[in-house]
Amino acid sequence: MIVLDEVVVRYPGAQRPAVDGASLLVKTGESVALVGPSGSGKTTLLRAINRLVPITSGTILVDGVAVESLQDKALRALRTRLAMIAQHHDLVDRLRVHQNVMAGALGRWSSLHALRYLAFPLRGELDEARNALARVGIAEKLRAPTSALSGGERQRVAIARALVQQPHAILADEPIASLDPELAEQIVALLTTLAKESGIALICSLHQVQFADRYFDQIVRLEGGRLERLKSSVA
Repeated sequence: MIVLDEVVVRYPGAQRPAVDGASLLVKTGESVALVGPSGSGKTTLLRAINRLVPITSGTILVDGVAVESLQDKALRALRTRLAMIAQHHDLVDRLRVHQNVMAGALGRWSSLHALRYLAFPLRGELDEARNALARVGIAEKLRAPTSALSGGERQRVAIARALVQQPHAILADEPIASLDPELAEQIVALLTTLAKESGIALICSLHQVQFADRYFDQIVRLEGGRLERLKSSVA
């Protein structure tokens, strides 16, 4: 569960907060669409939940723990529980698909384990990658070069990597911005279905408002840093 209580984020020297008093409750298995124009604070809000941006005031709770209080090992553990999916995927083109997918396991692997995997992946590890890819519909791409993938396939690999991370929540920042409408809808449907089936809280920022009401339990709008609830889930 993720709880935001009157969260304010103000960047140094800014005339007004990037996020101004945002409150939100996201339950396990629930999906939230975060809509609003460019520059409205959507990315800042997502990054604040993951403590990549410090908050100025208010409280963010993840599984009952105040994010702003965490340091070092506890902060790294938090980020393991919160999977980030970016608009541009953050994949390494020179790697095979399974290697990008299993990057989601780095939070529970040592550096030596990760290096060994790059050179000599074990069958069980490849099976984990294949299972994650199967859940997003591209198991056949397991050993394909990442550089050869289409935009939609790359986004599915990014989602598979997030699933391997075994997160409590997924924070997706404009994951369909560069996709055509038909493919964008497929990705939105996939994300919200996986969240519900896996009991993962999902917060997804979108420009394509037409998908929000169809697929998400909640819709919240950010504009000028202020959050407005447009659709609430049934209690």
